[in-house]
Formats: sequence, structure tokens, C-alpha cells
Amino acid sequence: MGFQILGTLNLTDGRDAAVLQPSKPTILLAALLLRPNVVVSVSSLLGAIWGEQQPAAAKAALQTCVLRLRRLFTKHGIAGNAIESVPGGYRIIADAETLDLLRFRRLIRSAETEPDLESELHSLTEALGLWRGALLANVPSDVLRRDEVPRLTEEWLRASERVHDLKMALGRSREVLPDLWRTARSYPGHERFAEQLIEALYRTGRQTEALVEYRNVKQYLLDELGLDPGPALQRLEATILRGDELAPAGTDGRGPTATGRVVRPEQTPPIAASDFTGRVSDVALLTGWLGDERPGPRTVVLTGAPGIGKTALALHVADRMRTRFDGGLATLRMRRPDGTARTAAELTAELVRIRVAGAGRPGLLILDDVLDAEQIRGVLPADAGHSVLITSRMSLTGLVATHGGRVHRLDPFTDDEAVEFLSVLLGSERTAAEPAAVRQLAALCGNFPLALRIMAARLQVRPRTRIADCAQWLRDDRFTRMALTDDPRMSITRIFGSWLDELDARLSDALVRIARCSCREPMTLTHLAEVLDRPVPAAGQILELLADAGALEGGSGTYTMHELVRAFAADGYGERTSRLAA
Repeated sequence: MGFQILGTLNLTDGRDAAVLQPSKPTILLAALLLRPNVVVSVSSLLGAIWGEQQPAAAKAALQTCVLRLRRLFTKHGIAGNAIESVPGGYRIIADAETLDLLRFRRLIRSAETEPDLESELHSLTEALGLWRGALLANVPSDVLRRDEVPRLTEEWLRASERVHDLKMALGRSREVLPDLWRTARSYPGHERFAEQLIEALYRTGRQTEALVEYRNVKQYLLDELGLDPGPALQRLEATILRGDELAPAGTDGRGPTATGRVVRPEQTPPIAASDFTGRVSDVALLTGWLGDERPGPRTVVLTGAPGIGKTALALHVADRMRTRFDGGLATLRMRRPDGTARTAAELTAELVRIRVAGAGRPGLLILDDVLDAEQIRGVLPADAGHSVLITSRMSLTGLVATHGGRVHRLDPFTDDEAVEFLSVLLGSERTAAEPAAVRQLAALCGNFPLALRIMAARLQVRPRTRIADCAQWLRDDRFTRMALTDDPRMSITRIFGSWLDELDARLSDALVRIARCSCREPMTLTHLAEVLDRPVPAAGQILELLADAGALEGGSGTYTMHELVRAFAADGYGERTSRLAA
């Protein structure tokens, strides 16, 4: 016989269970089982049974409860000396075979040492299977429910969180969704469950539902606690709004990246944004290049200004070509969240995991947001059949010249694509009611996908705001307002500013001068040499470097500049550099 306390307090022989009646002896047994093999003081036991209103003969009554329990044990074949009377209190002797709480904790410890994710998941699932509903449901003790239930619940929460992470890491995001819906609704103030639910929705291509769930959580926290979502939830929302790929699930220090465990990529499409629109010719071009049947690796560089939609397009193309690559798809972010470059050691460790997961079969690797050619020269796969899709603000022509490959420069949306994108984000009924305002808003955003997404997010949380009013509001202070206040990373000023800050000072100064000039486009080398007050050969070198960095379009003597980049360089960035120079 043994004890079950992870639910109602029961006596069990392994097959059948006897549910104890709510009573003072039941409270006593619960208090002892919650501290197995440890002396529980008399004062603690009295408090658990009677609270602050203890009778004068409470100690004698406690001894009576002990006797009643021992008789109950004898009736059910449990040794009477299971409860020991020791100086200062009582102790119950139990182990993992006789008490489900100890068995639960043993399985949790075992999970932490398992050599692979599947084994860890198996141990944790077995551990959680020991829980049988509401804790201490038949134990009428306010003290135990106040002091002990939260502590035990925390153990369950941590194990449940890890199970959800493991299932997503193993590519089972769809499988885990029903449980996440249930746990997130049962614990609405537990942000980690909300975060996992939103993550699972996004990983299974349900971006709109993920954003709706974030808004629901945000409103609940504000209404009930007067708080904003924590940093992790805010970062997740920003990732979804940008359409970025999520980091591998379950990498909390014991996951695949940290230990070298192999995780096969998900077979469901978790990476592509569900609201992807437009780019028909770009998609056709990239899929054609990457699907080339010629032997050997294929390398494609997708370049353009920040916020222009390179990552979203790359992920969409990868998702379209999923069945083409038996070795799976993988994305390697080349920057840390703070924007700094990842080290060679970090990249090598991640690439080893990815290559092992692919087991030598042809795969597609996305190297996202590459800083320069030197960062990736040593990581491009030479394996026949493997393909690499690189996104970068730089053209990386030197890399293509030495390693082979093709370069595609991405433009902003066309006017029609921008309108379609806003219609998808805001709903066709809302945009159809104000077609002229939609085009005005798109023009103010320069048809840049990130800017459009930021402004659409503002309108999504303000359903009564007219699009025309939003466009006028944006026009009055364009770059300050093209941002989300709850996530500073979702800001055109921040993203463009950090981009131009990375340029050599002479290049950023030249860009500001060009942006402020009155030259008609396309601008010629001769005219721009005059603007820069430099000889034509020196000016030509600067202009080519700016074109390679994505700040200018064209080359070989004629240049253009995206309207949004020009406006920012002339106003938002130009004013800042002028103040710094002063």
C-alpha cells in the first residue's frame, strides 16, 4: 500500500484507491506527506489542523489523530510505524514507491539527466501523469492550501512548461496546442503559458490568432493586475509582427543548442508568415534558382535595405520549397538580439547541430541578416545538393565572386502590393471603406513592409480609428510615430539609425548630403560628385560603397534612393548627425 497526494489524498495498493474522508486525521496525514521523511513540528501540525483557533486540548487531540491514522494504516495493510513519534513532532516514512509526490520528483530529476529530448519528454510526461486533479481536494485545511498548494503547483508548472517546450523542439507544435489552450485558460496570469501558446500558434502558421491571443493576454494583465506583458511576451509579439523566425524551442540551457541534442526540423510549416502577400516575381525567381537541378551547392544572396522584407521573403520561399529538401530547413540568425554579430564559435556549434539533424541529406540553410562576407566565408556548405539562402543589407558581391552564387536585390512593395498587404493585416472591409487613405498611408511608409506592419499594428489595436486620421497623424511626425511604443525595436528610426550608424562616417555623411540635394532621379555620378564636393573617381567609390550597403539603388554611374530612406537620411538621421556635429 502507498499514498497519493497529487490530487485527492488517497490510500492505494497500485490498482485501487481509497479516498479518505475530509477529517482532522486526513489533514494530519496530508501535513506529514507534504514533508516526507522530515520531522514536522507539533506547532506546524496544530496550525494545519486548527489554524489560529486551537482548542485548549489541541495536543491531546493531535495524539488521538495519530492513533486513528495508525489504526487506518493497519486496516489497509500499511505498517503502523510508518508514522514515527520523535522529539518535537512526527515524521512519516515514505519513498518513491510508496508516495506519488516522491515518485514525481524522482522522475523530474531523471528527466534532467536524460541524454536526448525524447527520453526527457517521456520522463516528464510520466511525472505529470501522476497528478489527478485539484490538490488536497479532500483535505479541509486553509493553512495547507495557502502554504503548500502554491509550492506544489509551481513544481507542476515548471514541468508542464518544459513539456511544452520539448514538444515544440521536437516539431510537435500542433500536437501541443490543445494542452496549451487548456493550461493558458486555467492559469490566465501565468505569462509563460501564454507565451508558449502564442509561440505554438505562430510556429503552425497561425499568425493572426497568435496576435489576437497576445492582445487578450495584454488586456487581462492590464485589467486584473495593472501591468504590461513581460519582456519575453513583448519580444515574441515583435518577432511575429516582423514575420521573423523564432529561435529553436526548448533552448533554455538544457535544450538542443546547449547540449548538442539533435532536433529534426518541424514537418509542419512553422516559419513562414501566414499573412505573406505579393512578391510573385521574386518568389518565382528565388525558387527557380534554389531549385536548379544542376549538381553542387546553390547559394543565393537576397539583399536590400532593412525593413524591406528580406527575411519574410526568404522564409516564405523556404516554406514553399519544403518538400524539395529531404535534409530539412534551418535558419541561422547571424546577429544576437542586441544587434551584435554572433561569434564564430556560436555559428560553428549551431551549424554542427543543423548538419547532424539533416543526416547528410540535401537541405536548405537560411543565413539571416549577414553583416559582411567575412562572417560566413567559413560556414558555407560545400556538400553537393545543399543550398544556402542569405539575407543581408550588403550585396556581398565579393563572396559571390569567390564562392559562386546569385544576387537578388529586393525592392519595396509596389503600390498594389502595399495596398494588398494592408488589406490582409487590417481586413478587406476596413481598407475598402477608405481606399484613398490606404494608398496615402502606404506612400508615407514608402511601401516598406516593416513600416506598413508597424502602422497596421497601431490600427489593429485602435479599431475605431479612421485610416485617413492615422495617415494625417503619421504625416505630422513621420519617423517618431513610425514605431510601437511597447517595443523599441519595432521602430523605423531605430532600425534605420543603427543601419546607418554601422556605415563609415564618410559614407553616412555622404548619404545625408545626397538625401538633402535637389538632384532629379536617376542621379548621375557627375551631379553627385558636385554634391559631395569630391573628384569624380573618389565620389564614384563612395557611391558604389553606398549601393553595396543598400543605401542607394543602381550603380555604374546612375543612382536612385528609396523615398523612405531619403526622407529618413535627410530628416530623422540628418538632423541627429547635425546636432552631434554641432
